[in-house]
Amino acid sequence: MAAKSYDNSSISSLKGADRVRKRPAVIFGSDGIEGCQHSMFEILSNSIDEAREGFGNVIYVTRYLDYSIEVEDFGRGIPVEYNEKEKKYNWELVFCELYAGGKYQNNAGGNYEFSLGLNGLGACATQYSSAYMDVEILRDGYKFNLHFEKGENIGGLEKTKFRHRHTGSRIRWKPDMSVFTDIRIPLEFYQSTLKRQAVVNSGLRFVLKNETEPGVFEEFEYYYENGIVDYVKELCGGKELTNVHFIETERKGRDREDLEEYKVKMSFAFCFNNEINVLEYYHNSSYLEYGGAPDKAVRNAFVYAIDQYLKQNGKYNKNEGKIQFSDIEDSLVLVSNSLSTMTSYENQTKKAITNKFIQDAMTEFLREQLSIYFIENKMDAEKICTQVLVNKRSRETAEKTRINVKKKLGGTLDVANRVKKFVDCRSKDVSRREVYIVEGDSALGACKLGRDSEFQAIIPIRGKILNCLKAEYDKIFKSDIIVDLLKVLGCGVEISSKHNKDLNSFELDNLRWSKVIICTDADVDGYQIRTLILTMIYRLVPTLIEKGYVYIAESPLYEITCKDKSYFAFNEAEKAALMKKLEGKKYTLQRSKGLGENQPEMMWETTMNPETRRLIKVMPDDMEKTKEMFDLLLGDNLTGRKEHIANVGHDFIALTDVM
Repeated sequence: MAAKSYDNSSISSLKGADRVRKRPAVIFGSDGIEGCQHSMFEILSNSIDEAREGFGNVIYVTRYLDYSIEVEDFGRGIPVEYNEKEKKYNWELVFCELYAGGKYQNNAGGNYEFSLGLNGLGACATQYSSAYMDVEILRDGYKFNLHFEKGENIGGLEKTKFRHRHTGSRIRWKPDMSVFTDIRIPLEFYQSTLKRQAVVNSGLRFVLKNETEPGVFEEFEYYYENGIVDYVKELCGGKELTNVHFIETERKGRDREDLEEYKVKMSFAFCFNNEINVLEYYHNSSYLEYGGAPDKAVRNAFVYAIDQYLKQNGKYNKNEGKIQFSDIEDSLVLVSNSLSTMTSYENQTKKAITNKFIQDAMTEFLREQLSIYFIENKMDAEKICTQVLVNKRSRETAEKTRINVKKKLGGTLDVANRVKKFVDCRSKDVSRREVYIVEGDSALGACKLGRDSEFQAIIPIRGKILNCLKAEYDKIFKSDIIVDLLKVLGCGVEISSKHNKDLNSFELDNLRWSKVIICTDADVDGYQIRTLILTMIYRLVPTLIEKGYVYIAESPLYEITCKDKSYFAFNEAEKAALMKKLEGKKYTLQRSKGLGENQPEMMWETTMNPETRRLIKVMPDDMEKTKEMFDLLLGDNLTGRKEHIANVGHDFIALTDVM
């Protein structure tokens, strides 16, 4: 095959709309749905910049059934007529020229002091990437109209004399499927974006109109009169540990001595909460998903201020290590909103800022204000520092537990990692394999002799296991019985605690059994052991209950022997029916012994034979009600448990051993 020539004529450049249409990811960060979403935000941000300068107090965004988008504002209206300085029409500069716009002089008293737009890319890039775009502008007593298709203007600028009650811009466009791989921006994206913009633009109203069927729209409105303060209160829902604290300031500085000085305004609203933790950063209205400078400042200042307070007030134990930001973050709800006349974003997607001066100014301001806050709010300071230390010590305990659990649950069940007294079955077919969790060593003997060793395995438990709803994870995983049971199950553990989330190793596909069968004596102790095993499964592997893998083996209450034949009754009604059937015949009736005293043949017939045994499948009708009942009967709700026993205890008095 002849080599292709590579010479001076091989170099080419993209021109016009192709600069975006062929490489959308360069501008929008992606050619998928994320890039399409960012293109919408580029148009929205121009309207927000107008409103922030005091022109307009409401912005309408419409999502159409065909996934076209419309943004309408009541700002000054985009200037679109002839520009003597540039020797071009402004509509060409705004919609057809990359790196052209009105926001390059922000730091020198231009039209926009603080703006989302900086690079002169957004409107043009979005137009280039659209299947069509229609622009309507009201200003200077005229209505201006523009129409674009696939990056090309059709028909030039239309200018019509118009008596308008307000100025503004309305832009409707449809992202092009030949540019983006997906243009179906979900409603949730619009909702979350507009809500965030309402949060950081206090007093600005956003109205979202969503077309549900042709010509029919549902409306959503977002408005926060007090901005980030109202938002933090909303997030906490009245459950905050401390009141919401708001601080703000304005500073001037430069990123380097030889660079231009610029201005930054910053505000923070924060409180502490035991139930949720949120950190959100915004700069010039852009949500900083990755944070950058504000995130580094918050981490530095909060660790410094709280560590200083703990040291000065003797809160650390002897030889105790310093707190980490994760210990604070676990209980911190903080939203920052900053504005600057010059901004260095990581890229056009604006998900992080890198300004050194902004980071240094925020760090200094936060350190200073937190020190004052702790002095002026002694009770809040005590609450915060106590909670941070609780978080720290829980994290350290969790780290030790995680190491122990990985050692204990890791590996396979073999000679080197075997479970004491566990009796496996021969079959490797998971769809057939069953494991019986039985009460005590004596039951192990009877079940071992009575089982079908091809597919039935047995693991005994010794006495009553730990109540896993009350115990902490470190104590749970020190229990050999519980660790052995988890090893035998083979599917890992499910952990929802924020301090222990790294312990979560659950994989349902690794479960080694088709049925997990709890088999205990039919007496009060047996019922309690059964309940504690169910509690352990509910706390550590609840999916096994949800998916229907857990069963209870019913044991007979009575054995009736007539001649050489035995009958078994599992409840009082069955006993009465059998006695009536045997009326006139000689028989003996005895209460069933414990599982360990049963003959292997009886164990097989009543408890282990798939044809004759009785299994109760443990299934939650409602997972939330199941959670409430477990917490009521076995959790820390002591008052609720007393009330429950007082209300319904008399119904179960016959089942107790109390005479």
